[in-house]
Amino acid sequence: MAKVKPFRGLRPPKEFITEVASRPYDVLNSEEARREAEGNGKSLYHIIKPEIDFEPGTDEHDPKVYDKAVENFNAFQRNGWLVQDGEEHYYIYAQTMDGRTQYGIVVAANVDDYMNERIKKHELTRRDKEEDRMKHVRINNANVEPVFFAFPDNEALEEIIRSVTASEPEYDFIAPDGFGHTFWVIDDQKTIACITEEFEKIPYLYIADGHHRTAAAALVGNEKAKSNPNHTGTEEYNYFLAVAFPASHLKIIDYNRVVKDLNGHSVEDFLKLLEKDFVVELKGKEIYSPSALHNFSLYVDGNWYSLTAREGRYDDNDPIGVLDVTISSDLILRDILGITDLRSDKRIDFVGGIRGLGELKKRVDNGEMKMALALYPVSMKQLMDIADTGNIMPPKTTWFEPKLRSGLVIHKLDD
Repeated sequence: MAKVKPFRGLRPPKEFITEVASRPYDVLNSEEARREAEGNGKSLYHIIKPEIDFEPGTDEHDPKVYDKAVENFNAFQRNGWLVQDGEEHYYIYAQTMDGRTQYGIVVAANVDDYMNERIKKHELTRRDKEEDRMKHVRINNANVEPVFFAFPDNEALEEIIRSVTASEPEYDFIAPDGFGHTFWVIDDQKTIACITEEFEKIPYLYIADGHHRTAAAALVGNEKAKSNPNHTGTEEYNYFLAVAFPASHLKIIDYNRVVKDLNGHSVEDFLKLLEKDFVVELKGKEIYSPSALHNFSLYVDGNWYSLTAREGRYDDNDPIGVLDVTISSDLILRDILGITDLRSDKRIDFVGGIRGLGELKKRVDNGEMKMALALYPVSMKQLMDIADTGNIMPPKTTWFEPKLRSGLVIHKLDD
């Protein structure tokens, strides 16, 4: 059963929230962070991407960069830009994009739940990326950025969300990307106890986004437990910062592919080869979006095509085999285009659906790429089925938007 607890959040005073809050560390590069933080000493980028305080080109993994993160983190607290709550709270965090709002509960999630796989993952992690974030957690002794969880819908928690969000929020702002962010502090003790109890009825939490941050946070907590001879299991380091959303609130958007060449095939031959496994229909010059599972959108040579996988080319009873990313990876990218390793092959690139199918068209039309393939988005049910069966999704399968804003609340490991 999922074990969560309230915590004494470290947060910006209301008047500083828009200056402090930032995008997550891994959705922009150092130069983009430098530009976004320009003229703003309160930006969280000074803590999560502290290389911006050095000369351009400074290695973000240089020891002095990690030291700068700690220096800046301490300065933010001294300056009153981050202030710790006096009592333990849960929080509600709402995100609004394109008129749709999703509501998450901000919790301290349990390290042992991750180690014992009660927090389920659907992606592989890379040790180098884990180690980078582990250093950041260790050196700051805090989870500066939250991870993004989903949980099976729970009516009691939905009722709490409805009740809390009917009141005045602590923060309410629109970020520069146009997405809305609203945040409530839960201070009613009965409500806090109810949240803890309801999560105990939930068998599993699911990592939606942030596998590396989750692994890093849990592994540092586990390290601290092993190195403390007086460890009891109640210490704050046994928990890490997460925002947990009811699964029905979340929408996974498409994650598409662009390829540099047709592996020696002409366009005509390529289309002919596709007909073995797909019903191929010419759609013309207007952008065509996939209409359902197992339907794909292909853009090549100035035209859009609908590709519908033929019966018998996939197994609906196989949680991995039924995925459109598997069907396209096997029948198109591997069998026709000779791309066998999505993680390392330089002939392929990936485009998050937030950029729109026009981005695919642009990258083909400008000659950078030869063809583009758009996929119908994975569902939350598919993601949870895969995690439940202990399977791992193929690379570049899910894209969640909007991303969690960093800096709304921080979890200190020593309380």
